[in-house]
Amino acid sequence: MFRIGHGVDVHRFQRGRKLILGGVEIPHRAGLAGHSDADVLLHALMNALLGAMGKGDIGSHFPDTDPRYKGISSELLTKRVLKMLNQGRFRVVNADITLLAQRPRLAPFFGRIRQRVARLLGVPVGRLNVKAATTEQLGWIGKGHGMSATAVVLLEKLAKR
Repeated sequence: MFRIGHGVDVHRFQRGRKLILGGVEIPHRAGLAGHSDADVLLHALMNALLGAMGKGDIGSHFPDTDPRYKGISSELLTKRVLKMLNQGRFRVVNADITLLAQRPRLAPFFGRIRQRVARLLGVPVGRLNVKAATTEQLGWIGKGHGMSATAVVLLEKLAKR
């Protein structure tokens, strides 16, 4: 049995924070605002994984009202979601992630991001795609106020042993 999940996340920029995407620090004048490290890429991916499993969203598992998650690494949260995936006997077939940002230019970092996220998911790097698009200077993303990410995953339910 196969399951598809779709995830979305959005964060505004905030000076004084690091910009973390897929666990990789990206040089930029500002990072993303959020309760955790605000890694918009991993947040969208977690939402897609949880959706494919029928397990809600990251807000229901890691609420921003809970002080335990203040400043937490999104990689750590992703590992917790992957534990749920393993307990449910699912495996990631592939994932496709799109970042929406006017700036910074992200293409130079795609190789590092893909390697890091593929290692995190436990899949060959060829099963993970990361890409970006601008909004042609339209809207709040186009004006450089923040960024968004979408993710689509395909999971396979493994047979019982």
